[in-house]
Amino acid sequence: MGRDFRFGVGLQAARRQKSVQDWARRAEDMGYDIIHMADHLYTTAPFPMMTAMAMATERLRVGTFVLNAGFYRPALLARDVMSLRDLSGGRFDLGLGAGYVKEEFEQAELPYPTAGERVAWLRHVTEHMNEHAADVPILIAGNGDKLLTLAAQQANIIGLTGGHPIIGGVDPLADRIAFVREAAGDRFDELELNLSVIALPTDNSGIPDLSLVRRFLPDLSEEEMLATPAVFSGTPRDIADTIRHLRDAYGVTYITVQQQHGEEFAKVIAELR
Repeated sequence: MGRDFRFGVGLQAARRQKSVQDWARRAEDMGYDIIHMADHLYTTAPFPMMTAMAMATERLRVGTFVLNAGFYRPALLARDVMSLRDLSGGRFDLGLGAGYVKEEFEQAELPYPTAGERVAWLRHVTEHMNEHAADVPILIAGNGDKLLTLAAQQANIIGLTGGHPIIGGVDPLADRIAFVREAAGDRFDELELNLSVIALPTDNSGIPDLSLVRRFLPDLSEEEMLATPAVFSGTPRDIADTIRHLRDAYGVTYITVQQQHGEEFAKVIAELR
């Protein structure tokens, strides 16, 4: 029997306590397992938001997707991580990334390291968390070899981007998972594989809303966009079948969607449970 499905939704718009907590309770009622916060300077601070949501729910986990490790010193971050772990009753997943937006480093008055330096710092932060907050699950999300090697060796959850189309027998998602399997060695079977979805239908047409895809993957044709694993098409039942295929073919069992897709994707969750 394979790993159970897990479903997450990213919170983006809410800022006030009531709206934040109302959305968290709604996500819990819709069947989501975890609600995520991003870590950008133009959004709200993730730890206060996650604390508010954890206080308003009973089962729902909270997590970051993902913290920019370059913004943090490990010991200070570990203090926040362990505090939220305790306040939430252990319902916290720590998502970490290397950081990639140069302008945000500049706005934070921090030097912008090279890609290799950012991954090396991410490793340093991850190792510190594994030592000092070992019971907090760590997700590392990315696509490059260095980052996926780190994730395979140090994380509990691998965040796969799914941003390249599967066309003509070329399957970039399978390639990345094979890379993780090789890098993880004996610990691969313990890893949870996550896919972040950026497009799915928002009405009864079965046609996904590609606005986010056009924003983040502007070089792809519409045909290529529709062929990427991060884009779901069809009815809720069709999408449920797609997710079953992701589990059977790739071992992906943890699906994350965006807030604007939360209501529609809840219909898919109902098909799978």
